[in-house]
Amino acid sequence: MKNSLIILFCLIIVNCFSQDLEESIYVATETFNTNRTAETFSILIKNEADFLSKLKTKDEYFAYLFLLVNKADYLYRNNQQSKAITTYEAALDIYNKHQLNKTFVYDITEYCLKPLGILYNKVGDYTNAENTIKHYIFLAEQQNNIPHRISGAINLANLYYTIGKYNSAINIAKNGLAIKGASTLQKQTLQSIINISTMQIKDAIVPETQKDIDSKYHLALKNKDYKAALYYFKTKYLHTKQDTLTARTKAKLHFEEAQLHYKLNDLKSTALKLQLALKALLPNYNPDALPNKETLYPENTFIDIFDLLARLQSNYNNALACYNLSFYVSNLLTKNLSSQESKLINLYANRKRSESSITLLFDAFQTTKDTTLIKEAFIYAEKNKAAVLKEIIGKKSLLKRHPTDSFLIKEMSLLKQQEHLTNLLIKAQYQQKVKEIDKTSQALTSVSITLKQLKTKINNKYPDASETEISVKKLQQKLNQDQAVLVEYFYGEHFVYQFIISATAISLNSIKRDSVFNTSINNYIGYFENSSVINNNISQFTNDAFKLYKTLLLDKTSEFKNVVIITDGFLNFIPFESLLTQNTNSKNYSKMPFVVNNQVLAYNTSALFYLNASEFKYIDSVLGVFPVFDNSNAKLTFSLDEAESINRETNAKFLMHQAATKNDALLQAKNYGVLHLSTHANSGTFTIPANIDFIDQKLYLNDLYSLDLNNQLVVLSACETGVGKLQKGEGSMNLARGFQYAGVENILFSLWKINDLSTSQLMASFYKNYSQTQSPFLANRLSKLDYLSNQSISNVKKSPYYWSTFIYYGHLTAKTPNSNLKYIIFAFIGLGIALLLWIIILKHKNGSNA
Repeated sequence: MKNSLIILFCLIIVNCFSQDLEESIYVATETFNTNRTAETFSILIKNEADFLSKLKTKDEYFAYLFLLVNKADYLYRNNQQSKAITTYEAALDIYNKHQLNKTFVYDITEYCLKPLGILYNKVGDYTNAENTIKHYIFLAEQQNNIPHRISGAINLANLYYTIGKYNSAINIAKNGLAIKGASTLQKQTLQSIINISTMQIKDAIVPETQKDIDSKYHLALKNKDYKAALYYFKTKYLHTKQDTLTARTKAKLHFEEAQLHYKLNDLKSTALKLQLALKALLPNYNPDALPNKETLYPENTFIDIFDLLARLQSNYNNALACYNLSFYVSNLLTKNLSSQESKLINLYANRKRSESSITLLFDAFQTTKDTTLIKEAFIYAEKNKAAVLKEIIGKKSLLKRHPTDSFLIKEMSLLKQQEHLTNLLIKAQYQQKVKEIDKTSQALTSVSITLKQLKTKINNKYPDASETEISVKKLQQKLNQDQAVLVEYFYGEHFVYQFIISATAISLNSIKRDSVFNTSINNYIGYFENSSVINNNISQFTNDAFKLYKTLLLDKTSEFKNVVIITDGFLNFIPFESLLTQNTNSKNYSKMPFVVNNQVLAYNTSALFYLNASEFKYIDSVLGVFPVFDNSNAKLTFSLDEAESINRETNAKFLMHQAATKNDALLQAKNYGVLHLSTHANSGTFTIPANIDFIDQKLYLNDLYSLDLNNQLVVLSACETGVGKLQKGEGSMNLARGFQYAGVENILFSLWKINDLSTSQLMASFYKNYSQTQSPFLANRLSKLDYLSNQSISNVKKSPYYWSTFIYYGHLTAKTPNSNLKYIIFAFIGLGIALLLWIIILKHKNGSNA
């Protein structure tokens, strides 16, 4: 009895303290809400730290949730977006982790999910924005909450408009209009989104009766009638009460007006409006100088302001200073992004800014002839090349250096989980499984939040780990070692810039991207659409192949045997080895002066990958994966010939026919130096990523993002493995990039579809030369030369269509000096044995004669 009373007493005491803590949290929050100032906010933060360490019951966590959403709201309204996001994420984490929805009636959508979705959109975290908005639309549909369904439609349609998915924006807005119960203002907002999205679609027309001021403004912008646009802009915001606008909204309006003045060539008004925009975001801003980096924060309006400010500068150094501030803020924004998709979307603006910076430096070089300007331009070109791929490779490299670091181990595990979930989401969306989409989206958001928290800890521990700026001096040392020249292209909107870097020199050339250039690129890519295009007009092909060689200024590299090519844009789809170094009238392909006859080419997505490449290690073991697809329309007729040719030249194991499953291939791949995939592949569509077929299922590009592969070489003897959706700044989102992401540095892959005996002939020659030279770099070229010189192959089949599809990404491995050593040793042993036998026979004869 006594013990029972003690326990009861303890429970009463605990409950009292619990109520006291819960009450204290509510009181502290309400006290702050009655007078929201910097001072009262500081007091709230101090109290929060004390509360957090004592939380135990669900009531206490619910009270703390109330504190967090109010704290986040204050941060949001005071333009501290990154901190507001972190706080809303913490609130959402507590709500989900402690399952508060099962105990309390709380509108998590209104107070957390809606502002969080809007904030994600504002900072460019589009993947999390989409997942968050879709989640609360799902909740609203489950609960039949009309207001949330409508606001969800508005926010999601706005998001799709922001990222250029205009058809999606129109469809979502139309669905929103179909919901009964929308207010007049909401209907007008949805119709406006439909109108402005429609205007972005070529030849689409908005009925005159549906046009409001906002629609007329956007139509004037589309028609480049900037005078009318300025009129509609001022009309639209004439009656807006300035004191109701946030600092960010004011800044955006000032910037929007500045843009219109710039288009009207009123530079004085442009500068004035930009100063007002900066003043709105930075109350202490001094208009006589650029802001210090330390005063800036993650806000994309800064980027717009500095980019336009750069165009007003007459001095290139001042313009570059403005662009550098834009890059700085862009980095602040993207460092908080965790998903690959959001990072890729944000690359486009950096890409345009890089082109502007390179143009400034190129023009300055024409006057000064100062080569340091070229080096600076090269840094800008490299800065945003394959940035996402660089980041993940950098993370893997950091983990290799610190293999026991728990933060790094957890980060890599979460990144793989994120890519796995992304792949599941793509499949669920394709199959239109609503519940699965919502469940996966929530899981992705949770992983993203954890990754951001980890990233902060890792950055504090390894502050220099994310540095990816390339050293031109080290690059030249590497080129000297490889006896090579590097050619890097930057595919801009107005010019294609070409950097040529050797061990002793660096140069920069510009190629104007006019209609003639664009046509020549498109036509050349078109030659490889099918086997008959080149053969039907050999003379035209040879003419175009030589012209493109000259246009791309490859003749400037003719003195070098080894060439590293960093492609860009549509140049990713050009087989450079098929270009002609001279004009020719010959119709005999084996006698044509192809680039492959004179130079050995290796490609890559960034000069940094070439510079940091590991030494290639020759391992004489191959895992060949050959589904073949017998008894189907997809049968690979010549796949068995290819397998036989590999078997003759290497120490190979094969997964043939039904054994060529996805899981078995990936499981066994780690035990082999070379992974050879002979199968079907597809470059993907706008909704389905690039993929490669196994006998049982497809391997999608996103699957590769969650893998770790350590093969020295991967050979993708499949269709279109080097083709994928072009992502400006990142390159082609193809399977080759996926294998790079998974950790493979050396890859041989194809640029177009081909299922022909020529593939097996090329592969036989490749592996023969590979075993002799121990260099995939050299073997790729030698296999093509062997093919062209093979007299048993008809001239028609020697068209570049058949032999130039395979290109090599990776290390410039020289021919191994000791590759023939075993044959020399065997020869000496044979001679020694023969000599010994000769001596024995001679002695025997002499003994017989005695």
